[in-house]
Amino acid sequence: MNVHKVTRQVKKVSDIYAKKFGIRRDSNWYILKLQEEMGELIQSYLMMTGRGRQKDKTKEQIVEDFHKEMADVFCHVLLLAKHHKINLEKEVEEKWLVWDKD
Repeated sequence: MNVHKVTRQVKKVSDIYAKKFGIRRDSNWYILKLQEEMGELIQSYLMMTGRGRQKDKTKEQIVEDFHKEMADVFCHVLLLAKHHKINLEKEVEEKWLVWDKD
């Protein structure tokens, strides 16, 4: 996966969504939206692990929701990084991959 390419695609979709619903995005929006998506991920995790209401969903639906919420969080991290002009590939290489000695 090319992070830069995916980020461009995610931003395009986010721009369409913002225009359609009249959402004004600023620095606060990006971080607060990420927090909202984290809340949804946690809620689906609690449901998946039997610690939250099942909301009449099957186990398969709950697992599928968890996967989709994970994608939402990932995409909003990309959007937040793009908004703040952070090169995630570079930062991951310098912070994490430097420890990979293989």
